[in-house]
Amino acid sequence: MLCLRQVCLFTLRHYQARTLCSDLLLTQINGCTHEDEVFNLVGRNKARLSEKHVGVALNMLWQLQKKRPFLLRTSDYVRNHSQFLTLCILAENKVECMEDEVIVDTLYSILRLNVEDHFSLAKVLVTEAWKRLERQVLLSLPALSKFALCLYKQHRHFSPIIGQVAHIVDMKLDSIQDIRILSVLMISISDVITESFRDRLLHKAEQLLEEKDEVHFNYARRILQFLQNVKLRYHPLLEKCNRIFLESASHLDIHSISHIFGLYEQLGFDNAEFRLIAEQLLSETIDDYYDPETFAKLFFSLGPMAGSKVRERLLVTAAHMAEEFSSHQVLMILRTMQKMKCRNSHLLKKMASVLHKHLDCYHVLQLVTLTQYLVVLHCRDLELFAKLKTLLLGYLKSRVIPADTAAIIRVLAMLPSFQVEEMIINKAAAVLPQCRLHHLNYIATALVKWNHHGQLHWQNSSELCAKLLQKLNDCGFQRLQKANNLNLLLEELTYVNGEWFEEVLIEETMAMCQHLIDQITWANVLPLSFFLIKSDRRCPALFDRIASVTVANIDKIPPSEIYFILFLFSALNYDPPGNEEFFKSCIQHLTSNLSRLETYHLVLLGHVLAMAGYFPPVLVTTIFNVSFLSKLDAQLKVLPDTVKQRVHSSLMKLNRAVCLECPEFHIPWFHEPYCQRVFHNSMSRINPQRQHIHRMLTEILGGSHYSRISVLTPYCYEIDFECVLDVNKKPLSYMVQNIPLDGVGGIHLRHDIKDEGRKALPPGAQRIALEFLDSKAFSKDYSRHLKGEPAVKKRHLEMLGYRLVQIPHFEWNSMVLSTKGEQLEYLRQQLYGIQ
Repeated sequence: MLCLRQVCLFTLRHYQARTLCSDLLLTQINGCTHEDEVFNLVGRNKARLSEKHVGVALNMLWQLQKKRPFLLRTSDYVRNHSQFLTLCILAENKVECMEDEVIVDTLYSILRLNVEDHFSLAKVLVTEAWKRLERQVLLSLPALSKFALCLYKQHRHFSPIIGQVAHIVDMKLDSIQDIRILSVLMISISDVITESFRDRLLHKAEQLLEEKDEVHFNYARRILQFLQNVKLRYHPLLEKCNRIFLESASHLDIHSISHIFGLYEQLGFDNAEFRLIAEQLLSETIDDYYDPETFAKLFFSLGPMAGSKVRERLLVTAAHMAEEFSSHQVLMILRTMQKMKCRNSHLLKKMASVLHKHLDCYHVLQLVTLTQYLVVLHCRDLELFAKLKTLLLGYLKSRVIPADTAAIIRVLAMLPSFQVEEMIINKAAAVLPQCRLHHLNYIATALVKWNHHGQLHWQNSSELCAKLLQKLNDCGFQRLQKANNLNLLLEELTYVNGEWFEEVLIEETMAMCQHLIDQITWANVLPLSFFLIKSDRRCPALFDRIASVTVANIDKIPPSEIYFILFLFSALNYDPPGNEEFFKSCIQHLTSNLSRLETYHLVLLGHVLAMAGYFPPVLVTTIFNVSFLSKLDAQLKVLPDTVKQRVHSSLMKLNRAVCLECPEFHIPWFHEPYCQRVFHNSMSRINPQRQHIHRMLTEILGGSHYSRISVLTPYCYEIDFECVLDVNKKPLSYMVQNIPLDGVGGIHLRHDIKDEGRKALPPGAQRIALEFLDSKAFSKDYSRHLKGEPAVKKRHLEMLGYRLVQIPHFEWNSMVLSTKGEQLEYLRQQLYGIQ
């Protein structure tokens, strides 16, 4: 009977297909130009409607909506119309007779009309499609991709049917030649695929993007969404997608731009050229965004890179529109204000006022994020903080997920005047064994802060806190000792920082990384380098392994990642075995891929290579070129302030290094005004430590006129102290020798760079620079090795004719120099070169 039924259904479907061309009613439905026309035809012809008519009618309703601008769509009207319900009931009754493609098209249409996930027809259509897949009825690839997208929109990310779709994609991957179909399938199955299957999908996407001359930006955007879903920053695809966005710039609207920026942010990717184009597009159309949804997206996209005038307009409009923002839009505005470092009190007060009515709309992690934004932005609404505290404590009592518990405790510690309840400590103790390293770090940081500020007030609170901290330490050690996968360990270490980790776990972590040294591959040298840079420690075994893996796999590592690997070695001043081969290999890879690197990345790269003493001619001549510097100036305007400052500083240091070490390039020194500004804006040059040493120098040399404090040298190095000794090691007075110095409140600036090296000191006299080196000048491991920047400074000052005396903090502050007399003798020995 079942076989006969299937044959009948198959025959019926094919019979109806043959009559379509002569079906007048079908032609009338397809010719409708308004939803009411569709509904009128349905109302007059209920008895005549076949499953094909029903499917086409529902699809036509979506097509008519699709033609309208987003804000003018009337999906609510369509869904609430009585004939829409009629169509849905008819579709449910006729679903078994529908063609495979009709089932998928119908499901897609009703979902785009925003029916609820539990809508009866949607359930029936999914069930029927699933049955057909189980009977190994293979949908065409376009139909399969549309069906997969429907499942994704219904949030069936881990459903068995998605697994079935993924299995079909796995079998048919080689036959997929349409990037649109592939991109839809990739995001739909992203939660149920293996790592090897993921890599095959990435390779296929790369191949198709490479083969196609023109790719719609939506397909590239889906590829980014896939990368975000699988939490992978895969540079080759990111760069290809970014190129597509640049080529499609004229077709991008505010919705596309804000989505792309959001994905870039989550993937840790940025592109100055895309920022520049987006800033121009959005600034030209800023007056077109007058509804809350599109304005919130405009604020998010344009705010962080807007100039002062546009920024002010955005802030004023946001304050004016505040009451209209939804809970999600308020969160977006506050998030952007934090990125902009904008503490506009008027706008912040407006946002806080609106938040009172939205607080119940947020889930727990949104409340955590919201509280963090308000604290960082210095919100003064104590009533709002009181409500947030109540909500967060309520969630803390009921939550059992360790990550949520840790996040709530972390943000509670940020609240002003927060009195800690014993329940919080007990809750923290209960989840510790299940916490990852960064969650343990959150809890430890909160505990230390509460204890330090005296916010633990119940009986035996100090004892309970001490026990919990010990348990924290034990859990941290145990988690590290159980680590057997370097990639998973590095994933946790990405989010770990702070005093607790530094004091308790850093040595154990370094030891564990060495234990897993054989797992270092080209794919994880970047996160390992990030961790080592953050740790500020030299570990020869790990550094040597990173260098050898990099050289052996140089062609597999994206050029933009090479910078961070080089930074590790240059900043920590470490030369691996085969140092020349390592740097030569990296430089060759980079110089052959200069066009793939961002303009400002080239500057950072040039500086990090100069620190190590390398000056590739093609890189130097590319950077010190008028058109390059003009392009750099334009792009810097839209980059975050922290990046902007870093690039300016790196360009200055590279300019100085090239002038001093490679005069054959004939690059002029053009950073004098920049350096003077930075120098004068510095607020902490003469600290008590410096003043103390200066008084001692005065005593040793015989007067204040024999030395200078905080001197700006030629090429703008700031040195703590300067003095001149003659051939007999007697101090020379600056006033007597007429050494060219300009005094500004005790700060002394040299200007005549050209003459300075030759200006006549008496024969045999020597200019001496004394530098006090604090802990930042040395690596944090036991070697206390001098880091790259102070080592370069030493090299350059010696080239400028100085004898540099460096006073390490660990010597100056040691017990050996605990008295004034011992300090004076130490300085005298350093100054006069007495051994």
